[in-house]
Amino acid sequence: MKKVFVIDWVLVPLFAASVFTGFGLHIAGHGDSHALWHNWAVAHIVSSLLFTVFVLWHVRMHWNWYKGLFRTGPGRRRKSPGCERSRPGITGRARSRRSRVTVAVSVLFAAVALTGYVLLAVSGAGSGIGLWHYRIGIAAAVLFCGHIIKRAPVLRNSLPGSGRQAAGKVRQADWRVRRTV
Repeated sequence: MKKVFVIDWVLVPLFAASVFTGFGLHIAGHGDSHALWHNWAVAHIVSSLLFTVFVLWHVRMHWNWYKGLFRTGPGRRRKSPGCERSRPGITGRARSRRSRVTVAVSVLFAAVALTGYVLLAVSGAGSGIGLWHYRIGIAAAVLFCGHIIKRAPVLRNSLPGSGRQAAGKVRQADWRVRRTV
């Protein structure tokens, strides 16, 4: 399995752990047990730091996409060897939406991570920045779920024994997979 897919597969449970522990931390904050809150806080910090490390690795693996984004702007088509791999029949508007969603995922991750690191530096329990971190985290979790679901066929086809990996067709799998009901 290619390294980029290993990173993607590691990100899925780390994302789930970060979201789960974040909600657990928020709920524990409404209780009166400081020990319980502390345990949730430690679990959330550890899972979120691991998630951040792998997200940075993920961004590094896709750095050429970001460089193209900085050169041309979100949603703009550029004449490059990667353009012909796009799905036939996709208009510029649909391409624009896709890259804008990925930009939104990146911006929301940066906002959640930044507010989380600020919370480590200040007394974050019950603070305004903590509430912002929670709100941005909910919005980010919803958008991240969409980001993961959209790429689920490619991730599934990257698994050993899926048939496509052995044939070297994993990169083409995202839009060519036919769903049967």
